Amino acid sequence: MARYTGPKSKIARKFGEAIFGDDKSFEKKNYPPGQHGNNRRRGKKSEYAVQLMEKQKAKYTYGILEKQFRNIFAAAKRKEGVTGEVLLQLCEARLDNVVYRMGISNSRRGARQLVSHRHITVNGELVNIPSYSLKPGDIVGVREKSKSVQTIQDSLSANSSVYEWITWNSEKMEGTFVTIPERIQIPENIKEQLIVELYSK
Repeated sequence: MARYTGPKSKIARKFGEAIFGDDKSFEKKNYPPGQHGNNRRRGKKSEYAVQLMEKQKAKYTYGILEKQFRNIFAAAKRKEGVTGEVLLQLCEARLDNVVYRMGISNSRRGARQLVSHRHITVNGELVNIPSYSLKPGDIVGVREKSKSVQTIQDSLSANSSVYEWITWNSEKMEGTFVTIPERIQIPENIKEQLIVELYSK
């Protein structure tokens, strides 16, 4: 399973946002990486550079590599609606992202691992493909044998996030992907129109 395995704090500092979640290193050094840090003079970025940065931010946020991200964009372009919004909606509908949103894992990277290690079910069936695309009404749950896994329990007990497009039943340890979220409901700070402009060149 291809995924980014490099340094997280350095990437977060590059974008000026804790895109991988809580990060003490980022909080201490919330300025760009590099030898001269804040003292380095940075000229105005070109239009292409700004668009490229936004695409990279989206890829790192959702943990998707270039080829897969390009395929998602192509799928978004074929669908009805605003391409940029549809792109983010397709990213949000990925199984690893929904596992993260439900609080079963405290990071998307951890969610991917739970899915690939066969801890997660969709509509009662084991699914070990993190990129699996959910449809409205699909039920995502923790496999019966995995309900006692400490990391899952710790993550669920610490989770306080609530999303309008997802419901969660703590007794059954399962939730429903109720509907595709509207753009205004997606909390990620991504300017998707810049990504559309980049791929449209």
